[in-house]
Amino acid sequence: MTLQQLKYVVAVADTRNITEAARRVFISQPSLTAAIQDLENEMNLVIFNRTNKGVTITNEGDEFLSYARQVLEQAALLEDRYKGNIGGNTIFSVSCQHYSFAVNAFVDVIRKFGGPSYDFTLRETQTNEIIDDVAKMKSEIGVLYLCDKNEKVVSKLLQKSNLAFEPLLTTPLHVFMSARNPLAANEQITLDDLKPYPYLTYEQGDFNSFYFAEEPLTAIDFDCPRNIKVRDRATLFNLIIGLNGYTICSGVISHRLNGRNIIARPLAVTDKMTVGVVTRKGVSLSRYGKAYIAAIRKHCK
Repeated sequence: MTLQQLKYVVAVADTRNITEAARRVFISQPSLTAAIQDLENEMNLVIFNRTNKGVTITNEGDEFLSYARQVLEQAALLEDRYKGNIGGNTIFSVSCQHYSFAVNAFVDVIRKFGGPSYDFTLRETQTNEIIDDVAKMKSEIGVLYLCDKNEKVVSKLLQKSNLAFEPLLTTPLHVFMSARNPLAANEQITLDDLKPYPYLTYEQGDFNSFYFAEEPLTAIDFDCPRNIKVRDRATLFNLIIGLNGYTICSGVISHRLNGRNIIARPLAVTDKMTVGVVTRKGVSLSRYGKAYIAAIRKHCK
């Protein structure tokens, strides 16, 4: 078993496509297939099931990949420490909820370390997938929030996955809305004010309970009659502008990324939310991970 073989299986797992993985690691498709088969034979396991539609990861392959990613990360840390990663390929991944400050921090890391060759991944995804990505080492860092309603359940999941939560900021709840919304002139928004308008929330797939919701208040909390679920931030902001909708969040907004059409107003409730980073316990952060956390702290301010 070699580090190169581990890089090959991780590339296939990330792309779920042999051809794309071969392109990513700069070898021919037959050579990649042969290297993975040699690894599977040596380790006496099947990592991938191959079909006409692509590849899927087996249960034992999923476990193997968790260890493979950890080995590759530790090897990268050694190179960073003793070689400065000169001429090396920069690999770094983050999984996060839909926060503009998380994107801004990611941009900072690319600008600082990108160089002529790198492979960076930013996944704006569902809450459960963030936890799963960091636990299985698909991402070095996750970004999500805790509040009184979800803290017990989410903290238990983090502990079960041997993950740590480091707070970045605690803030009262805010409303994101269009600058043209009739409520935009209000210095503070009440829940009753919001009832005539559609509530935009992020869909959580099979985990659509309030424990995994990206919004600290669900429609049930204040009897909201109009609800729209979306998967990505651009769609949410387009609907906020087009329908005079809104969402409930931290209030930290980047006009550089989102323009001046989206504004934040304080919500008249006592609830608060704490946004933080999720990392694996006992695993040293790469220089990219350390730089990302420093950058996200700066943008949260």
